[in-house]
Amino acid sequence: MPKDNENVRLPLLGPVEPLEPQGFTPDQMITCDECLRANPPTRINCLYCTVPLPITEESARLRRPILRRPERHQLGYNTIYLPGKQPSAADTINDAAALLKLKEPELERILAAAVPLPLACTASRDEAELIEKRLHSLGFQVVTLVDEGAVKRVKSMAFDESQLVLNADHPQDELAVAWSNILLLVPARLIEKRVEVKEVKTRRAENEILDTSEFFSDQPVIDIYLSTRSETWRVSASGFDFSCLGPDKALITNENMTRLQRRLVEQATSARCDDSYNRLRPVLDLVWGPEQETKSSGWRRERPGKLSLGMATINSNESQFTRYSRLLYYTTTQLR
Repeated sequence: MPKDNENVRLPLLGPVEPLEPQGFTPDQMITCDECLRANPPTRINCLYCTVPLPITEESARLRRPILRRPERHQLGYNTIYLPGKQPSAADTINDAAALLKLKEPELERILAAAVPLPLACTASRDEAELIEKRLHSLGFQVVTLVDEGAVKRVKSMAFDESQLVLNADHPQDELAVAWSNILLLVPARLIEKRVEVKEVKTRRAENEILDTSEFFSDQPVIDIYLSTRSETWRVSASGFDFSCLGPDKALITNENMTRLQRRLVEQATSARCDDSYNRLRPVLDLVWGPEQETKSSGWRRERPGKLSLGMATINSNESQFTRYSRLLYYTTTQLR
């Protein structure tokens, strides 16, 4: 026999249907041609297998960039703002900031610099094209630059009144160039912070930390660009032979870099020397943040039954400077 309360209707405590509709209906979802899984129409690549999704009329309108930063081994696609007539309406700035995943004050700082600067960096060409198209529709003048161009490390150089000879890592890379063919000089400072931790494996949830060390380096560099070649020729204070300075060679590395830069500027009279990087670093950090890398030094036996593991976390602005240096080369050669 049923109990008396089994047929009692419960009071309606709330709405049966959700107050907000679902984000997308099944008809709006995009099926991946590769794995046949459904994806939101806002995505450019499949959520599951990363293959580019087919484009429909509705998905073309709804798509939004993910802005995933490229890995060290990947090319980066950089959306560069070109100064000029720009939108000033608050709604336009708000829409652009939302698209770029920046705060409005951050976007306004980039625009206020009034020089070509990055607005976005992504690992996908499709995303970069989407960002460029959307920003153009909002009235922004932008261009997409790819992380291309080799960086050659200059180990030594020689010069006279007529030419400069650059010696890179390999003897076959030696290059003699007339002073008149030096196009651009970009001085900067490369900053690296390295934190090393050595810990012992234990049975507890956290390992025992044996030692922690922190190292900081700040070295000047000069990038040299030629009108006849597209590579970046980089002179770093570390590992460079300053014998080319002759009697002007000093005992302090930083002083040698200052004297070398002065000599290059004096001889390459047609070259432009752009030292804006150190001043613009805080703005560049908004899009091209410092790169972090974690390395392992392997396991070591500390004592019988105890093994230690060394890890090093490195933060460096070298990739940021390389991108900005190449940006200056682009603006010098393409926007003159």
